[in-house]
Amino acid sequence: MIPAEPAIPPPPAPTVVGIGADGWEGLPGTSRTALLRAEVLIGGARQLELLPPECTGQRVPWPSPLRPAVPGLLAAHQGLRIAVLASGDPMFYGIGRALCEELGAGNLCVLPHPSSVSYACARLGWPLEDTEVVTLVGRPAARLAAALHEGRRLLVLSAGAETPADVAALLRERGFGPSPMRVLEQLGGEAEDCVTGTADGWAHPAGDPLNVIAVECRRAPDALRLGAVPGLPDDAYEHDGQLTKRHVRAATLGALAPAPGELLWDIGGGSGSIAVEWMRTHPSCRAVTVERDPVRAGRIARNADRLGVPALRVVTGRAPEALAGLPVPDAVFIGGGLTVPGVLDACWDALPPGGRLVANTVTLESEALLAERYRRHGGELVRLAVAHAVPVGGFTGWRQAMPVTQWSVRKPGTPPIPSAPSSSGENR
Repeated sequence: MIPAEPAIPPPPAPTVVGIGADGWEGLPGTSRTALLRAEVLIGGARQLELLPPECTGQRVPWPSPLRPAVPGLLAAHQGLRIAVLASGDPMFYGIGRALCEELGAGNLCVLPHPSSVSYACARLGWPLEDTEVVTLVGRPAARLAAALHEGRRLLVLSAGAETPADVAALLRERGFGPSPMRVLEQLGGEAEDCVTGTADGWAHPAGDPLNVIAVECRRAPDALRLGAVPGLPDDAYEHDGQLTKRHVRAATLGALAPAPGELLWDIGGGSGSIAVEWMRTHPSCRAVTVERDPVRAGRIARNADRLGVPALRVVTGRAPEALAGLPVPDAVFIGGGLTVPGVLDACWDALPPGGRLVANTVTLESEALLAERYRRHGGELVRLAVAHAVPVGGFTGWRQAMPVTQWSVRKPGTPPIPSAPSSSGENR
């Protein structure tokens, strides 16, 4: 009988070790053991410097950009005991997410450390569940604007020493200059410090790059109030008249029914209001707006930046040609160009089963087109009419806006199971 070949043990799973500003002294025994046994130590230069000489593994600093380098680094050290260092909790805006996506959660061991957010809430006395977190690591400061509401407590994950001044400037520009700010530096470490002030009076020089910014939102008395649901005031937008007005906009977003993680195509963007308010419903919502006029396309980008959704993708071009190569949408809104040959068919064909389409029009020609599609595909055909009270001499009367015909429909079939969004901007 031929003896069986000895089984080859599988390579050890990489270990991700969270480490704080308190360095080696703040690590529990399990994390220390993983680092002492590692043959390869991967991390940011700052994190690697926190390790003592007893950690003898080869030290490999992350390159920049980080995310594309992950597969190559893991492959280059395959079969060795790998320990990856991360700031605080690796699964909270950290490298743990990218590694799980690359290897699978079952092929990774994660040893977390308290996150900077946990430390900050402990210092401030803020309940963690009532505190909103906004990361600016690898992201524009403008995204903070979507979280600004009177009385809200925000923790901003900083991209570096200059971020507090950027945050203060944004708060002033968005009408939240009275907001108190506290910059908590080196949380959990020996050099921990706190700098306080208000956005209006922020004049502190750049401090430690390792910081978290606490903001208690206070709106200036004359600042425009923006709510948390669709139907923002028309004055919130820069526009040239090509704007889906507030009440129709709210009804349109209701018909589109955005859900977390979904992608919208906004065809004939105008001022971008539908795409902007779609994205404001949840931080993970995404949108692409297609606008043929370059001037309006630039205006859409400015509106998105001002209202806290700078990730809105603006495509300058004419539909349907400009739709080629765009990612598959979960929903499509057509606010302009309905009578352009091929637009409606291209949007319908692009939708997956279960996808939604909403189209608005004020012209008889486009209304006839929507009526024909309603007979073919079903859905709901409604007319939206809004009237505003205006002075009539010494009295008050109604001024009727142009009625809007709206067709909304769901494409038949079972929608695909959504995949998790990709990672970006890791807080290493």
